[in-house]
Amino acid sequence: MIDKLDYFIALAAERHFGRAAERLGITQPTLSAGLRQLEAQLGVTLVNRGSRFQGITAEGERVLVWARRISGDVRAMRDDISGLDGLRGHLTIAVIPTALAIVAKLTTPFLDRHPDVTFEILSRTSAEIVAGLEDFEFDLGITYLDERLQRAEGRLLYSERYCLVTANTADGEGRERISWAEAAKLRLCLLTGAMQNRRILDRHLREAGGPFRTAMESNSMIALMAHVRTGRFATIMPLRSAEILGLGDSVRTVPIVDPDVSYDVALARSQRSPHIPLVERFWAESAEVAFD
Repeated sequence: MIDKLDYFIALAAERHFGRAAERLGITQPTLSAGLRQLEAQLGVTLVNRGSRFQGITAEGERVLVWARRISGDVRAMRDDISGLDGLRGHLTIAVIPTALAIVAKLTTPFLDRHPDVTFEILSRTSAEIVAGLEDFEFDLGITYLDERLQRAEGRLLYSERYCLVTANTADGEGRERISWAEAAKLRLCLLTGAMQNRRILDRHLREAGGPFRTAMESNSMIALMAHVRTGRFATIMPLRSAEILGLGDSVRTVPIVDPDVSYDVALARSQRSPHIPLVERFWAESAEVAFD
């Protein structure tokens, strides 16, 4: 039954039979047959079907929670056994977009010590990260250290401060700092409203400068930077991420002050016990990484 549970987990994640089959490395008929076998074994309908995927049933949502838990426990057992002759396995880390630039500071030294480990790094919202940790969809997360993490275990990595990112020929040229009120008057491109970072920026921009308007929104920092490089837009991003990315000579960063605000970013994991050995080792070794 374990492989059939993995089929169901993949379908719930992809919400498309073809993509789920591709993710699993099987044919779509094999996937469909496996899901029907699982439904027959459990005696419930898991998936609403038509000519295409139409969603998970209420019973399927309950089964999905158990499926992720069981799959996680089986994986923990396998990792524990395989770790007897050296650390190996795969870790999935979900990260808020503004923290993607710092992930390499954690993963690179770990891979140097444990070359048989592999990583999958996913960009997700803070809400998706906490939910994914609870459902055992992700092994670890990097997100804001706030009330959401009461449902998970979090450890401070660094504090996020903000800067205006603009082309050298545009707003902010020659400035050593800029206020939130001044930033609110610029032609901004920002992350979408689903992102917690955007809600943080909205709050400070409105408090400092009143109503403001974004010219473009995206869930991709790459898309934002592409617009900034045209010289016609500016964006706001964490100063630390801007420093790590090395934005180049055509772009400059200007710290935003008045007020100088910061938000804590944490490494997070589920509250399950025990954790798989790979998560435990990454958690311990990442504590040695200095961000200041």
